[in-house]
Amino acid sequence: MAEERRPDPVLITDAPMSYEQQLAHRKSRYKIMMGMRIPLMIAAVAFYQYPWIAVGLLVISIPLPWMAVLIANDRLPKKVVDPQRYRVEHTAIEAQPHPVVEERRELDG
Repeated sequence: MAEERRPDPVLITDAPMSYEQQLAHRKSRYKIMMGMRIPLMIAAVAFYQYPWIAVGLLVISIPLPWMAVLIANDRLPKKVVDPQRYRVEHTAIEAQPHPVVEERRELDG
């Protein structure tokens, strides 16, 4: 008979990500946000016939460097997860009587 396996691994630690992992994640967020600025500015130039669209794209692109720095320097939020933790299954003592062997001592006397 094959044993049933749990679909998710059991969490054995509550340790946060390492500093290097956090730094790499923050750098990637910064690069993505800064990478969005140039295409938005190019799109604003492309839509110069439609001034409201061009101004809207420029307004979006102006605060991106400031927001990118703030978000990149911010600590990552703590994950709110309900991990599958190892739980010891307590088994009850059996209710049926167990034979007990008693030792009898005879007194010499």
